[in-house]
Amino acid sequence: MTDNLPRSVDDLRQERVLDLAGRQLTKVPESLGHSALLEELDLDRNQLVSLPANIGQMINLKSLSLYSNRLAALPESVWRLTNLRILNLAENRFTFIPEGIGNLTELRMLDLGHNELAFLPEAIGNLQNLSFLYASNNRLASLPGALWGLDGLLYLNITDNQLPSLHDAIGNLARLIELRLYNNQLSSLPDSLGRLSKLRELHLMNNKLISLPETLGGLTNLRKLILQGNQLTSLPESLGDLANLTDLDLRNNRLEALPDSLGKLAHLRHLDLRANKLVNLPCGLRELTNLEKLDLRWNKTLILPDWVRLLEDRGCTVFV
Repeated sequence: MTDNLPRSVDDLRQERVLDLAGRQLTKVPESLGHSALLEELDLDRNQLVSLPANIGQMINLKSLSLYSNRLAALPESVWRLTNLRILNLAENRFTFIPEGIGNLTELRMLDLGHNELAFLPEAIGNLQNLSFLYASNNRLASLPGALWGLDGLLYLNITDNQLPSLHDAIGNLARLIELRLYNNQLSSLPDSLGRLSKLRELHLMNNKLISLPETLGGLTNLRKLILQGNQLTSLPESLGDLANLTDLDLRNNRLEALPDSLGKLAHLRHLDLRANKLVNLPCGLRELTNLEKLDLRWNKTLILPDWVRLLEDRGCTVFV
């Protein structure tokens, strides 16, 4: 239905911002395509199954948000909206994205999450101004080679897919600050990951990792390293080089020992070691003066050292 439009669409042609979110719309009138001055259009949380064919006439549109509708395809004219900076297609029914998306070279943010995508188009590599890319909760088992040429990316989210591996070229994403890859099928990580020297958060929980590359120590700006729910049996000594690390989550792995180098993590505040197979703890952990929480529960064979009391005396919460 279109009855929930705020007023006659003809009266909206002079608007620059139009918020039609959450109005239970099932269609948008063709006349909206004549809103040539419109810069921001929000159609989130409706029941749209299609868009008007002339939507590409909104040549000044900079932000188009279509989150949580019932769209499985877009009109070809969408790919003529070359001034778009923001395109949100999340939580729809898309099974593919046309190569025409490569025309939207001004995009800064692209959200393709929560769809049914089995692949991403190679043309995504044309989006050289892209800073934020969301592709979570799809069916991706591989990624296009062109993706690794997006060296302006600051944030990359490909969680909840079916990725078995990462290409070495991920190391080209030199400006990346946050990388989210949890709930995939990753069994290893490329050495090139260690080149992401600006990375602050790395989320890898619930994969199939059995080891980590020694090069991980190159992530000297990393604050959060989340490795919960993998199959790690050991950790590289280079983990101690993560000088700015504040949060290290290793719960639900298969670790029997920890490297002594963890004692060098002077900024570490939270260390989660739950549900591993630890027998001993490295003495260096007692030197972690900023540690606020140490969780050791469900390590059935762990021999608790006396110095754990020193941590507690400093105000660190220790769960055993």
